[in-house]
Amino acid sequence: MAGIPYPEMTKHLPPAAPADTSHPARPDPKQAHAWLHTARFLTTAPQLDHLPVLDVPEIAFVGRSNAGKSTSINTLTQQKRLAFASKTPGRTQSINLFALGKQGVTDTVLADLPGYGYAAVPQAAKLRWQRVMANYLVTRPNLKGVVLLCDPRLGLTELDEALLEIIRPRVEQGLRFLVLLTKADKLNHAEAQKALSIARLQCGGGQAMLFSALKKQGLDEVACLLWDWGHPPATEPGNGSENGPAADPQ
Repeated sequence: MAGIPYPEMTKHLPPAAPADTSHPARPDPKQAHAWLHTARFLTTAPQLDHLPVLDVPEIAFVGRSNAGKSTSINTLTQQKRLAFASKTPGRTQSINLFALGKQGVTDTVLADLPGYGYAAVPQAAKLRWQRVMANYLVTRPNLKGVVLLCDPRLGLTELDEALLEIIRPRVEQGLRFLVLLTKADKLNHAEAQKALSIARLQCGGGQAMLFSALKKQGLDEVACLLWDWGHPPATEPGNGSENGPAADPQ
């Protein structure tokens, strides 16, 4: 994403929300997992203007191709094929939305953004999606949190750092941000702790966690964190409080 201009995008930043002490009690991990298990496909959008207008919190998953994004989403939602992992990394070039909420009522949406950085993807396609993703991350009004998935054996790459710069103003205004170090089972304890320490220094006001879909490491912690992001205080924007939770479209 480095070197690509995004003129005047920061003017679209939503205003910072006033502080508020009201908040639903955080659930235990079983409740958070049950909530994530309600995930179902909502829609797919090849362009930003194809995305539906929503007033519930949206949580975006982003990361380089082969960072384990689809596997992590499927593991968190306990569904084998919710997020589709293409046999050709970088081939999927649409934003996929998944609704969360019990009894068919949507209270949060997960957004699966296309993986970036795969060498075999044509340059024109890379540039187009870098612009689409940057605009999404800066202008999506109900975006509540971003999960950046990263292979800890590689660390944050130049493209990851460029993404961090794009969202930094929104993080400073309260956007939740998590660097999720996937495939943590590939590291020994010392290596994992070193990678976690580095990520915490680089996450720029966000959080960093170790995660392994294979070993189920970090699963409870991430599930509870996502639930917390999806149930913000009543006065925060993008929480659906004005109109209540949204019913799934038929």
